[in-house]
Amino acid sequence: MTKILLTNIDKPDQASITKYRERGGYKALEKALAMDPATVIDEVKASGLRGRGGAGFPTGIKWGFVPRTAKPTYLLCNADESEPGTFKDRILMERDPHLMIEGMAIACYALNSHLSYIYIRGEYEFVANIVQKALDEAYEAKILGPSLLGKDYGLDIFIHLGQGAYICGEETSLIESLEGNRGYPRIKPPFPATHGFLASPTVVNNVETLAALPWIIQNGAAAHAAIGTEKSKGTKLFSVSGHVNKPGVYEVDMGYPLLDFINNEAGGIPNGRKLKAVIPGGSSVPVMTAAECEGALLDYESLLKAGSMLGSGGMIVLDETTSMPETLSVIADFYAHESCGQCTPCREGTGWAAKILKNIVAGKGRRSDVDLLLKIADRMEGKTICPLADADVMPIRSFVTKFRSEFEALCSS
Repeated sequence: MTKILLTNIDKPDQASITKYRERGGYKALEKALAMDPATVIDEVKASGLRGRGGAGFPTGIKWGFVPRTAKPTYLLCNADESEPGTFKDRILMERDPHLMIEGMAIACYALNSHLSYIYIRGEYEFVANIVQKALDEAYEAKILGPSLLGKDYGLDIFIHLGQGAYICGEETSLIESLEGNRGYPRIKPPFPATHGFLASPTVVNNVETLAALPWIIQNGAAAHAAIGTEKSKGTKLFSVSGHVNKPGVYEVDMGYPLLDFINNEAGGIPNGRKLKAVIPGGSSVPVMTAAECEGALLDYESLLKAGSMLGSGGMIVLDETTSMPETLSVIADFYAHESCGQCTPCREGTGWAAKILKNIVAGKGRRSDVDLLLKIADRMEGKTICPLADADVMPIRSFVTKFRSEFEALCSS
């Protein structure tokens, strides 16, 4: 399988600019700077690259929404990786930070952006230090600064460390936080493409998305579009955790079989136990039963057809010893804690769901509570400004529906 993102991830000193450039680093930026910015955008559109943060929106089309106005345009790199089960961006920033920086420089040039920020989650302070060192190296090498690789084009990139709020991974909350405000999501429209950071045109892209750009520019859009499936192009990083022998971050082609991934890349399930369920894209996506995993492929369309979502690629594998009520209780507790409280359905609903689940797990619930969980999910879904409530709804509905007997077994009649 082709490696676009992890080619050099295990090589010594890859985080240093010297080793990065020895292995071909910043050649793609040189190539991009010789192209017209509109041509770079067309190339990204033709590559079929879709946002790797979870939404899966086509990257080139997102860039195409940015108007050419007198206002400055900003590129914001979303490194606020907070979804439970997701740790793929961390490995890129820790071990190959210049790949992300080169991708950001390419994106900024295409978008006519001269100022960019990397928004890193607060718990990743040690990662931020690594990225800052890489930025310092890039400035010293005159890759960044007033003259991008000697071209008459200035670009500055700064790091902004978040304060550990999950909601700031949502793009408008991230923008609010970056502006110095409380990280409340904004009502859309208007969208960030026209009214984003400082009310100016803004693109928010995920770390993995930006890190794919050097390979696309260097190898061409057609080469990227040739990998994967008809609608899901390229490769995808998956951070796998839970009941597997080899948890970690792996890169596979879009459309790779889910069970092959668990058995081959992740080393299978320990101690000969059976697979019970998989959360394929971070804790916010619907859980899949073992039967639903049969024949499922790791791409946007296949996982949607199987009743779940690709999401961020944070895969959590659960074996037959797992208590599904206990697992859902942990997930629901997380979303109740992380709700910003701006919207009543989310503020009240996530809290009530978490309390009911704790009661059920403690053996204090009633069977009617199981239906009450589904009713709360209905009251939250699609009724809030941002998707956090839906991120709680999808696991609640899928866990309760697919493993209902386990919940009822813990309840009194």
